[in-house]
Amino acid sequence: MARATLIGFSAIAMWALLALLTDASGQTPPFLLSAMTFAIGTAVGIVARLLSPPSRPRQPVPVQVWIIGIGGLFGYHFFYFTALRNAPAVEASLIAYLWPLLIVLGSALMPGERLRWFHVAGALLGLAGAALIVTRGGGLAFESRYAFGYAMAGVCAVLWSGYSLLSRRFPAVPTSTVTWFCAATSLLSLLCHFLLEETVLPATSGQWLAVLALGLMPVGAAFYVWDIGVKRGNIQVLGAASYAAPLLSTLVLIAAGVAEPSMRILAACLLITAGAVLAAKSMLFQRRPARQPA
Repeated sequence: MARATLIGFSAIAMWALLALLTDASGQTPPFLLSAMTFAIGTAVGIVARLLSPPSRPRQPVPVQVWIIGIGGLFGYHFFYFTALRNAPAVEASLIAYLWPLLIVLGSALMPGERLRWFHVAGALLGLAGAALIVTRGGGLAFESRYAFGYAMAGVCAVLWSGYSLLSRRFPAVPTSTVTWFCAATSLLSLLCHFLLEETVLPATSGQWLAVLALGLMPVGAAFYVWDIGVKRGNIQVLGAASYAAPLLSTLVLIAAGVAEPSMRILAACLLITAGAVLAAKSMLFQRRPARQPA
């Protein structure tokens, strides 16, 4: 379980590059960028399948798994983009970032899982840290005229947490199946682009490289390793630790010279780190069985 949890952590690390690479990709509209990057993510899965050793024939993937997978990947992005179109980005982003907390709370419904107080406390500390980053130390102003956008952001949180939790119920489904979830998400995003957006392609080679990097890591490999983490790792720890993504993203932007360091970032770092350590209490401080005398 510890190894799978660490593999899941690598997804969080890759998602930290999302903001920087998205900014570097130019003015490409969201659905078109999603279509291109998920197409690259599909290629990542196909290459991995070709390079992996031959496996025994597997059972057909249940229909509900296709619904969960495509609904999770495409649904999250569709409703997130819709939320940003209909509500201020700060409030919408913070609502959407309730998904790690929902993963921790929802884990109580999973077979064989036990939700403890320190899991919930760790997730709440992480949420407080994420709020400092998303709001940039300012206040929140929820207004009734943006209720539709807030609701769409809430749907985002429910969809991604639901995808992560329900994936755990199908551990026998191979991670390579995520390849086809990415392919479907790419096609559906392209359809939404044609219906809702004006086509604006990356203008420079640097912007195309940013799109390629997005598809290889945050929108590619990250979804495959996340699948391993939520199916075989400690899902409560992964949920609480997911709040490190906005923090790491901000640190990456600071390192790149796009953002400035501040006491707010330090406070968020302390909150998120404390939350992750608290949520991982049972893993970090578990008692080892005493050695038997020879």
